[in-house]
Amino acid sequence: MNKEAQEKRYKKIITILSIVIPVAVAALFGIKLDVEPLSFLPPIYATINGITAVLLILSVIAIKKGNRNLHERLNIMAIVCSVLFLVMYVAYHMTSDSTVFGGEGAIKYVYYFILITHILLSIVVIPFVLITLMRAKLEKFVEHKKIAKITFPLWLYVAVSGVIVYLMISPYYA
Repeated sequence: MNKEAQEKRYKKIITILSIVIPVAVAALFGIKLDVEPLSFLPPIYATINGITAVLLILSVIAIKKGNRNLHERLNIMAIVCSVLFLVMYVAYHMTSDSTVFGGEGAIKYVYYFILITHILLSIVVIPFVLITLMRAKLEKFVEHKKIAKITFPLWLYVAVSGVIVYLMISPYYA
């Protein structure tokens, strides 16, 4: 398959995943399983978000040093971590009631700002990550570098803000 056909195929997959993932997550949030709550998951998936952030930073360092193989492996690991986070996050919310943030005053507004931007950017970043990956796989490195300059800070914000949201809400877990 030539690169043009591959790119066309990748773009279809990216479009489908960019729509299906957020819709599926939203739909699964409406399902409550009558099982033991998976209350042990939040610190695990928050840690995975932290690991994702570290992997992304290490990936940038690797490519700046010219180590393309390490850069690629670190990014694939970051994608795997993001998928693991999402699976655990959905599993937790399908088995547990949502925790209400108990802070008051300005901190409440800070929390909700971080939470809302985290959620919105976690949706926005999906096609960015996939397009960035596609361009690398197709060896379109000039285009890859251009979009990576957008993808990296978005993805890093989502990873770090996920940890911050967890740290802020963790005192209120039942």
